[in-house]
Amino acid sequence: MKDGEMPGTIDKMRVLVIGGAGYIGSHVTRALLDRGDSVTVYDNLSTGCRQNLFKDVSFIKDDILNYSGLTRVMKKGFDALVHLAAFKAAGESMQKPEKYSVNNISGTINILNAACETGIKNFVFSSSAAVYGEPEYLPIDEKHPTKPENYYGYTKLTIEGFLNWYDKLKNIRFAALRYFNAAGYDPEGRIKGLEKNSANLLPVIMDVAIGKRKELLVFGDDYETKDGTGVRDYVHVTDLARAHLSAMDLLAKKGESFIVNLGSDTGVSVNEMLTAARKITGKPVPSRVVDRRPGDPAKLCATSKKALALLKWKPEYSDVQTMVRTAWNVYKAHSK
Repeated sequence: MKDGEMPGTIDKMRVLVIGGAGYIGSHVTRALLDRGDSVTVYDNLSTGCRQNLFKDVSFIKDDILNYSGLTRVMKKGFDALVHLAAFKAAGESMQKPEKYSVNNISGTINILNAACETGIKNFVFSSSAAVYGEPEYLPIDEKHPTKPENYYGYTKLTIEGFLNWYDKLKNIRFAALRYFNAAGYDPEGRIKGLEKNSANLLPVIMDVAIGKRKELLVFGDDYETKDGTGVRDYVHVTDLARAHLSAMDLLAKKGESFIVNLGSDTGVSVNEMLTAARKITGKPVPSRVVDRRPGDPAKLCATSKKALALLKWKPEYSDVQTMVRTAWNVYKAHSK
């Protein structure tokens, strides 16, 4: 620490990004590198890809189920870690809860215990709006009841519970970032690896646009929304990455744990996203309306007032056109 420097402030942070080769993780890594931090990526590449690994990171290929591997890496010394290594397919979690129990829950316990053993005190966790379940009111804030409707959401909420206890018992300070639907790609085009097996709306639309899928299935067009199709909250992945850095900085400065939503404060309908994609890609993007999916609410959106107050964060890239355009720039390169 330099003379006169405030406690808890760090010129250059040493950060361990667990899951840093994945879609969101690679954007977080890029943002850290952009501001000059030292980054180590720990990833088993099950859903991440080597194409998203930057030459100026240290890369460890290993699994969060390997406790000795985690401790070996963490002993190198880090100011903070970011955990983005959870499985996240809600539908799959209902079919294979054991898979999600082992990776998401047991894997996170390994990360927490390794952090305790090696003295890492700041922990940024990629949580999810799935912890809320069916909305009781809109927009959803952090005081909304947490009643997950899928096992994936349950694992995220359970991990938040672990973090609360480790905060009390082991002085690990955490930021749990509950975000909604990540979309788009790095506006500067530096991240080129596609997300594997994504079931989210925009990647599916992009798959149809490049001919990888035949059509987009629209699950219901008779909701009480502006155009009859479901409305969801989408946040550009670069905005999410910025929030991880702000959360990390706040933990280092204040030493107090917190939970915060990351949303765009507005919703985008399926038809709005589809219309924008057809215009930007110049492709027809065939679609077909099918029955609603059981349990799908008409609208989901969050308020990010707490994020603005705590982190001075607000979305800058989360308009529909930017999300679609930056995604298309990457997908069209894969269609050649």
